[in-house]
Amino acid sequence: MSAKAEHYDVVRKPIITEKATMASENGAVVFEVAIDSNKPQIKEAVEALFGVKVKAVNTTITKGKTKRFRGMPGKRKDVKKAYVTLEEGNTIDVSTGL
Repeated sequence: MSAKAEHYDVVRKPIITEKATMASENGAVVFEVAIDSNKPQIKEAVEALFGVKVKAVNTTITKGKTKRFRGMPGKRKDVKKAYVTLEEGNTIDVSTGL
């Protein structure tokens, strides 16, 4: 059971945006992942959680913006996204939830 919990720590949540929807048409799914995770960890976690074969993992780190919270300047957290390309014939329906 411990392996399962670790996988959920790596893969936080699916990202559903216009750009992510366009990527899904090419067999890619976008997830928010832990900032310290690496590509092999992400691949292993997605394969274990969803039972699919992963072809490639591309990652990007989005730096947090400076915004104002209740009039005081604050900073949003940095977010790491993983664009996971699946092998032919494999799909993940992110709209249903885990």
